[in-house]
Amino acid sequence: MKRLFTPDGEAALLETMQRRPLLAFDFDGTLAPIVARPGDARVPAPVAHRLQRLASRLPVAVVSGRRVQDVRPRLLFTPWRIVGNHGAEDEADDPATGQSAAHARDLAFAREQLRASADRLRDAGVTVEDKVMSFALHYRLASDRDLAQQAIADLVRALPTSLAVFGGKMVVNIVAAGARDKADAVAALVAASGAGAAVFVGDDVNDEPVFARPEPTWFTVRVGHDDPLSQALYFLDGPADLPRLLDRMLEALPGSVMEPAAEP
Repeated sequence: MKRLFTPDGEAALLETMQRRPLLAFDFDGTLAPIVARPGDARVPAPVAHRLQRLASRLPVAVVSGRRVQDVRPRLLFTPWRIVGNHGAEDEADDPATGQSAAHARDLAFAREQLRASADRLRDAGVTVEDKVMSFALHYRLASDRDLAQQAIADLVRALPTSLAVFGGKMVVNIVAAGARDKADAVAALVAASGAGAAVFVGDDVNDEPVFARPEPTWFTVRVGHDDPLSQALYFLDGPADLPRLLDRMLEALPGSVMEPAAEP
């Protein structure tokens, strides 16, 4: 990864913005700060203000690990499209056909395993979030994180290979192995919007499929540089840099006149 705020990085961003790209953003850790309790997460008003201005000019999407209905009221702006469950849930899908029967069966099996392990997980400080198309096992609030991780490891060891498991920031996720990931979601959004390119900004393990996808017109940015193996093209030092990135996007729009932005 290269630091975005350099002459070369900003020139590359300007070139991408001139192609009128799709702008896609992860939610937790990207648009909204990571918080101890997921229910408390919100997009800060200064960030939402900038995103609303961008959304009036370009297709802006949120691609999150959360459910679509969970994300929407936390945004404080109106995006063109929201995709949830790590890419598996597109709000434009027909609910009757959006999830295959095979995936539903696999997730039903995981749901039963989670119910059978509920007491042990709870005692270890693990909070289980059933998002219908995926599960999140949170252990940020566990008093003994080693104990919590062991309880999760014992559970996932018994899951079939038709289910995929991946980590995150104090969370372990379970999804159907064949479900769409965030890279699939971004590709579908680019096609649906007719955009000439894509900018994607994320911060976690479930964003890496987008970073790793070899699309020459995708401009990818990781929030933070805690993972030296990340395949994002560029990085920001942290969430505090996001307003500056959004301002650069606004400045790059043809005919854009910058209005005074709220303080980040």
